[in-house]
Amino acid sequence: MIIAEQKPLEEIARLVAGHQKVLVLGCGTCVTVCFSGGQREVGLLASALRIKDSIAGERREIGELTIQRQCEWEFLDEAAERIQSADVVLSLGCGVGVQAIAEHFPKVSVVPALNTSFMGMPVAPGVWEARCAACGQCVLAQTGGICPIVRCSKGLLNGPCGGSVDGKCEVGGGSTECGWQLIYNRLEALGQLDSLEEITPPKDWRTLNGQGSRRIVREELKK
Repeated sequence: MIIAEQKPLEEIARLVAGHQKVLVLGCGTCVTVCFSGGQREVGLLASALRIKDSIAGERREIGELTIQRQCEWEFLDEAAERIQSADVVLSLGCGVGVQAIAEHFPKVSVVPALNTSFMGMPVAPGVWEARCAACGQCVLAQTGGICPIVRCSKGLLNGPCGGSVDGKCEVGGGSTECGWQLIYNRLEALGQLDSLEEITPPKDWRTLNGQGSRRIVREELKK
């Protein structure tokens, strides 16, 4: 899932300064799971902004709404009236959600309340870690289901580099797990160490960010 964290309140306040009708819009999917943009967070942020306004002697309307997903037109359409009546939409969605709102409602100002961090998973209560770089050229079949781009501090496609000690990477002062040690251990447990003898060629990074906005088309799903 997409992992994001809320911007500092002072930065958020600057983003909505000068707007008299603010809609704090949450997203009920990824950012709800990582406790940064769901209904609870919408309520807390809206309350914090109201308190800040009260202290400053300001009066304005701060509305609250959470939809299932900000990245799909059908859910945005359900909130169209609220969105279009606001001076600014303060999105508690990922960067995709912010852009979806801006694209679907070109006359509406929209600003982000979150910093989108990475695609990852929860590993402990209150802790999320990156697991995928969305590079578009997956090599997980060769690396035991462990992504070397995000799990190796140096993003090496062929490793290890020789800079790890006792399974810990030199990067991070010895507290970071060596991604290639994890890959080795996994392949050893599967009896697939022969995979390490295959040299993975350099990725064509143009598929990630060198050709504009990426797109996947499933012809059988098109109408």
